[in-house]
Amino acid sequence: MSNATVRHTVTLKEAVAAILAVRKNRYMLMGEPGVGKSATIKALEEATGYPSAYIDCPNLDIGDVAMPVINHETKTTGFYPNARFKLHEGEPVIIMLDEFTKAMDPVKNMLHPLLEVNNPRLGDVPVPEGSIIFMTGNLEDDGVGDSMLAHTKMRITRVEVTKPNHEQWLPWAANNGIHPVVMAWVNRNPECLTSYRDGASNPYIFDPSKVQGAVVTPRTLELASNIVWEKDNMPFNAMLASLAGTIGEAAAESMAAFIRHHDALPKWEEIMKNPSGCRLPEEGNAGAMSMIVFNAVQRIQNKDDVSSMLKYLNRADEEWQTLFCLQIASDAKKQSMAFSCGAFAEWVVKNEDLL
Repeated sequence: MSNATVRHTVTLKEAVAAILAVRKNRYMLMGEPGVGKSATIKALEEATGYPSAYIDCPNLDIGDVAMPVINHETKTTGFYPNARFKLHEGEPVIIMLDEFTKAMDPVKNMLHPLLEVNNPRLGDVPVPEGSIIFMTGNLEDDGVGDSMLAHTKMRITRVEVTKPNHEQWLPWAANNGIHPVVMAWVNRNPECLTSYRDGASNPYIFDPSKVQGAVVTPRTLELASNIVWEKDNMPFNAMLASLAGTIGEAAAESMAAFIRHHDALPKWEEIMKNPSGCRLPEEGNAGAMSMIVFNAVQRIQNKDDVSSMLKYLNRADEEWQTLFCLQIASDAKKQSMAFSCGAFAEWVVKNEDLL
């Protein structure tokens, strides 16, 4: 029998579902840096319609949490919480205690009453019924300064959030304005989203056993996308240095090769105008084809665009038709365009085992 420890982990989507289902518990989402733990607050806002309070715990001092107030009539003092927590509005609220495990101990003590299942409060103000309070932090073996006392651990529900792989990240990227070059690069370099927790080792990823600067994470890929979108507004070297300072030297050099090819590719308008005759990248140029596909996933506006793109891709290897169709089929905003397109329906019938 193996002595290996089983790690029970969740995706970000599963973490949101758990928090919504068990609102009285105080969930602690733990995971390596940059995997998107903080982004769960947006999903919870959309699911509940509640206002939210993003509390950046490491940057708080005691006075940023609550302040003593003197009652001269009773000759006593009380504590009024800071307005940033939104408890004074008297309505259910989502409070995210971001990076709780990096806060100063006095701040953790001040926040601790929020973790109570019965009579949660901050200062002397109770938490409105139905509110959601959760925390985020890095794994203790990430080596980035996270700590939690035993009496806190016994009041919360800790779950480890997995790092999304490229197949999970790409649909999110398509829906959130990530540059097609960045998506194409991730698609061709899926190891950039592997995790050291699973024994992975490559020059792109976070590894607490090494001294590192910038690394590739879902968060830094979004920052890299911001840079690539503005590539025409700065010298190439400035862009390259910016990428290196965001995703690391190795990833920046690799992504730069994609960027150099990007400007030489056929334009979207050219493909739409003449899908049967518009030039294809040289055979075997997987990076170029990948960029064309991910640009198409973002640019399609109707079923005719889907049909034209499939006509163009029918002249290339079947791999690219498959990638295009799988991406739009998993894109909530583009599905209806795809499924109302006759060419797409025909492709699905021929390749239904892939969907």
